[in-house]
Amino acid sequence: MSLILFASFVIGSLMRIPIEIAIGIACTFAFLYLGFDTLYIIPNQILDGLQSPTLLAIPFYILAGNLMNVGGLTDRIFNFASALVGHFRAGLAHVNVLASMIFAGISGAALADVAGLGMIQVKAMRERGYSAEFAAALSVASATIGPLIPPSISLIIYSFLSGTSIARLFLAGLVPGVMIGISLMIYNFVVAKKHDFPREERKPLPELVRSSKDGLAALIAPAIIIGSMVYGFATATEAGVLACVYTLLLGLAYRELTWKKFWNAIIDSVAITVTIMLIIGFSHVMGWLLAIEQMPQVLAETFLNYADSKFMFLVIITILLLVVGCLVEGVPAKLILVPILLPVVDQFGVDRVHFGIILTLNLLLGIATPPMGMGLYIISRVSGVPFEKVAVAVLPVLVPLFIVLLMVTFVPGFSLWLPNMIMGPE
Repeated sequence: MSLILFASFVIGSLMRIPIEIAIGIACTFAFLYLGFDTLYIIPNQILDGLQSPTLLAIPFYILAGNLMNVGGLTDRIFNFASALVGHFRAGLAHVNVLASMIFAGISGAALADVAGLGMIQVKAMRERGYSAEFAAALSVASATIGPLIPPSISLIIYSFLSGTSIARLFLAGLVPGVMIGISLMIYNFVVAKKHDFPREERKPLPELVRSSKDGLAALIAPAIIIGSMVYGFATATEAGVLACVYTLLLGLAYRELTWKKFWNAIIDSVAITVTIMLIIGFSHVMGWLLAIEQMPQVLAETFLNYADSKFMFLVIITILLLVVGCLVEGVPAKLILVPILLPVVDQFGVDRVHFGIILTLNLLLGIATPPMGMGLYIISRVSGVPFEKVAVAVLPVLVPLFIVLLMVTFVPGFSLWLPNMIMGPE
């Protein structure tokens, strides 16, 4: 049954069937193979998988990101980053990375970063003499910061699946997210010497002060979200509502948010939320089917046969997750893998918060890795750069990301230091 389930899913994905439909078709084939007389169990399992208060936070963070795009905050974040680091060599390349780090504090989604900032970043860099391929590749790579710096839709889903504290996960993602940003800036410095990338003019003080006000306004959003959760003032869902209200007020203050833009943001948020919830629902059905065949227990025994230490387990799981991330989008991959892998993770003594960051970062690299990387297709569409050129240009940019991945995977302190310091050891 497992073979039919996974084969149907992979074939459907390769045929470019929407991921939520591919999972649904795979589950239906598996049910028919098992000989169930009726398929009413499928909708029952879908509803059961969606009955979690944790999942209520997802639509609010999606809406906050969309409100930021339509409310004029995205351009202001880019201008703020330009005022801070644009005058260094390869200035706009650094702006690209820094803007993604700031944007991540509200949107919580890598693909939202690619779609929201990508077009602005690529256009600005091309006008200043950067190659279109490099600009597009760097935009995709910097977007991987999004689901690590809180808030993070991806980490919310992992929290739901693993029963781990969302606040601890959000804090655990901060340091790795900053590490990715720093590694990409170092890469920019190295590449700049070879290609003689231009510097931007240093901004005059009045313009720096003005852009700083807008940038600091954007930085307050993640502070509201993390602070309200860590100190117990709000749940993840309530913090999402606060983020929406805050971005809405900013859009009104900047006088760029109209009723039409507001309505379009709601429609886009509903469409994205429905897609994510369908994926979660069908993935719950898939997990239920795998549990029938005791797949978690079988996988645990397999790992124990080949991995005789925690180090070897992390090596094997990293390779596995990198391969999966290149073939399957992060959310469905996480929904399928987490229930299967958690018993093995616990058996090898890997902290669940640490594993959540490892899992998220591995799967994030998939959006920027050819040939299936969804981020590559999006940046190609919004920038007009052919997919083949972006896919080649992104390969060297992935090197610093893989270095950070190895550091985060084998040094738990990078993930666990901040949550343990603020919230205490578990």
